[in-house]
Amino acid sequence: MFGTFLSHALLVAIRVGGLMTFAPFFGHAALSHYVKAGLTVFLTVLLLPVYAAATGPSATSVGGWVAMALGELALGMIAGFTTQFVFQGMALAGQVIGFQFGFSLVNIIDPNSQVETTVLSSLHELFALLVFMQLGVHRWLLRAVGASFRMIPAGSLAATPPPADALLRAAGAMWVVGAEIAFPVLLATMLVDLTAGFLTKAAPQFPAMFAGISAKVLIGLAVLYGVVAFWPGVLERYFLRALTNLESLLTLAH
Repeated sequence: MFGTFLSHALLVAIRVGGLMTFAPFFGHAALSHYVKAGLTVFLTVLLLPVYAAATGPSATSVGGWVAMALGELALGMIAGFTTQFVFQGMALAGQVIGFQFGFSLVNIIDPNSQVETTVLSSLHELFALLVFMQLGVHRWLLRAVGASFRMIPAGSLAATPPPADALLRAAGAMWVVGAEIAFPVLLATMLVDLTAGFLTKAAPQFPAMFAGISAKVLIGLAVLYGVVAFWPGVLERYFLRALTNLESLLTLAH
């Protein structure tokens, strides 16, 4: 009896731990591993009464339990990645904009991923994190994981994984967010390049290409400053869409 309870409790902890590892804010490298482990244990204790009302299948072998544990880890990862894709879209936009400005020549170490990235990419991700916290998306993720135990009892995902096409649609948000955020600056810098090209043809003696580099950075930064005010609304829309996608994935895997 106790062994069955401990097995089920570990499955609950693995699902919650998957969220704590891969979700924005909770999975940030600046957050201590001890804090993540403590939050995982705390949430597991809170969710065990919820799980008791939705008992999943019991493992009949070690291999069966491992399959259940992998399913729980996958579900926690899915819950975290649905909103993480929005952050990666912002990072992608920052990479593209930084490349247009020539900032890609100077990189910094991203404190979260520990890889080299542009300054604008890090700033974009920090902006997304501020909106993420201000909207309370982290609380909605915790609620979604709690509700997932009613929809998908622990150990059930190994038998009914979510369709791959649904996961790919959720991942597509990264490219959509990146394109929408970067488009105004890309359009402005493209127009500057076209203008510099026409001036070079019209007046070969005029150093249009050299002047165009400085003009592209100045105009691009001005456009970037002007569109930042619209980013919270854009991010709110995509965060809500990510939560809707998570609900759809849980429903499909139910």
